[in-house]
Amino acid sequence: MTAPESTSAHVELNRRYWEEQASAWHGPLARGHWSRPVPTWGLWSIPESELRILPEELAELDIVELGCGTAYVSARLARAGARPVGVDISQAQLATARAMQREFELHFPLLLADAERLPLRDSTFDLAISEFGASLWCDPHRWLPEAARVLRPGGRLVFGRRSPLFALCARPDGQAGPELLRPQFGAPPQPADDHVEFAIGHGELLRLLRRCGFVVDDLIEIRAPWPADRDYPEVSAEWAHQWPSEEIWLAHLAG
Repeated sequence: MTAPESTSAHVELNRRYWEEQASAWHGPLARGHWSRPVPTWGLWSIPESELRILPEELAELDIVELGCGTAYVSARLARAGARPVGVDISQAQLATARAMQREFELHFPLLLADAERLPLRDSTFDLAISEFGASLWCDPHRWLPEAARVLRPGGRLVFGRRSPLFALCARPDGQAGPELLRPQFGAPPQPADDHVEFAIGHGELLRLLRRCGFVVDDLIEIRAPWPADRDYPEVSAEWAHQWPSEEIWLAHLAG
């Protein structure tokens, strides 16, 4: 498999979006993610001890984080002895990541690059991971083949994304509601004026993973805890306690 030769329009749109949005991830928010003593996942901060999505032994693993943002996931992995490389298209996000590296005295490579066109060698990594990074902002028909290309045989893939059900129920200007607002079949990526998100259905994603050489190990649909201590502009805890607002896929590359 090789990387696509051209940059898609959505890549540049999303790059500009995150260059403008990056200020929201500076300071206390990024620092809060970096300083958490135990790994948690997703909007609802479900602990790793409950989900168990990471390998039990991380020491000495070569890991690439696709769409790393402020690289707090890579930081967690580095603390466990792994060798992460963070990849992101936003210079501003990576600037925050570097500031956090200096503050926490924890250093690993950060690469300004598009996860749909990785400037990385084939068969280099043991694990590819994305928490609402490439898994949400990149075309899965482009970034998943790239993830497969840079993984070693038997390498693992972990990614969290919005659930297709949330994408079908999300209101353009408010929280997700109980009604289906758009079709699943033939639906385009979730567009906005200033960015594009991707949330293809389970069947299409499963077939795509198989075409890329992956074996799916698990699909974890996240349920918000109840009572919860927070809501979000796009989804309430009450909604996400009844229906999954996000999900985590676990797979490995066939040897």
